Amino acid sequence: MGKRVIIGSAVAALVAFGQAAVAGGSSGDTESGDGDPIVIGVSLPLTGDFSEPGKGVQRGYEAWVDYVNANGGLLGRQVEMIILDDQSSADRVAADYEKLINQDGVDLVFGPFSTRLVVPAAQVALDYGFLFVEPAGAAEEVFTQGFTNLFYAAPAVAQDHYDHLADYIESLPEDERPQTAAYAAMDDPFAQGTAYGLRDRLEEMGIETVVDEVYPPNTTDFSSIANKLADADADILVGGSQYQDAVNLIIAVQQLDYQPRMAAFSTAPTNPEFVEAIGGNVEGILSPTGYTPEATYETNAEFVEFYTEATGNPPAEDEANAWTTGQVVAAAVEAVGCADPDPECQQQLIDWLRENEVQTVVGPLTWDAEGRPQGAHLIQQYVDGEIRIVLPAEAAEAEIIPVKPEW
Repeated sequence: MGKRVIIGSAVAALVAFGQAAVAGGSSGDTESGDGDPIVIGVSLPLTGDFSEPGKGVQRGYEAWVDYVNANGGLLGRQVEMIILDDQSSADRVAADYEKLINQDGVDLVFGPFSTRLVVPAAQVALDYGFLFVEPAGAAEEVFTQGFTNLFYAAPAVAQDHYDHLADYIESLPEDERPQTAAYAAMDDPFAQGTAYGLRDRLEEMGIETVVDEVYPPNTTDFSSIANKLADADADILVGGSQYQDAVNLIIAVQQLDYQPRMAAFSTAPTNPEFVEAIGGNVEGILSPTGYTPEATYETNAEFVEFYTEATGNPPAEDEANAWTTGQVVAAAVEAVGCADPDPECQQQLIDWLRENEVQTVVGPLTWDAEGRPQGAHLIQQYVDGEIRIVLPAEAAEAEIIPVKPEW
């Protein structure tokens, strides 16, 4: 069934990381706090196509468990986490959650990375009546399956990731806007959702789509797509990407000296290895993000300090969304006063989240009836070699570079 990792440490009593006094809470209810640990089950893509962001989510989950246990546990009980490797396979992830619930007897489950894996995993959780909070399933199809147990622990769904960039472009005088746009997107609901959410907005402005290429998740040779992009010479290049595919695509267009005025890629630019992977020519590259270590949201400074001290590096978006998943579940657990697989407990957790706001490191979160968060993503850009928030203006750490320097 894949690699099994059990994590957890020992200390003693209370967390929710800023949620101990949530409205309607009953964190003093420890009737199930009999000394046994609360066991959380997770399946993650630690190998395969989604392994890079999957490992980031793993780091975030593991750090959250360590923090919780160092600050008292949940309901006075320590927390353990069982992590299985689904190898980026939708079939395997479903089997993993069946195993976690039926054989391992976990008390709670957290979601995996990627829409492709979230959908089958959420279905298993729903079949068993489990709350399902997930860090990385943002495509619209996640929220149209009838999941009554699902909550996405991030600020916005995929189609809305580029809203602030679209607003900025729309605010420009018409003669300063891009006139043409090219899109290359992985055949993945999240990746396509981010790219096509922006495409739809740009087309509404009259910006012409001159290339629209979709490639399989395991693509490594981008030469033919790069040739189409270079030949079209669009003003803005948009990559609906994960990590390695974006790196390979950028290198391919660099070799052809295609120089778009704007270049935006989902996910990849937020990865710590991105700069070195594309040879350092990152200036002006744009990317949506649901998180920045500099955010002033309640609890974020403590998260950054704890994570950085533990790992030697500040957290990135994948780690933050994983931590946020923990915060959301912890808030419900402390408020309701239970954490066990009993359907009544799980339904109480679900119902509480439907009616309450949770303060997290990515900001305050609330959800609609299908589990969509009611927020928007920030827009980052590499400015003077550092990735900085540039949009919206009220959150900006640097001025946006309107025309990307040559890479």
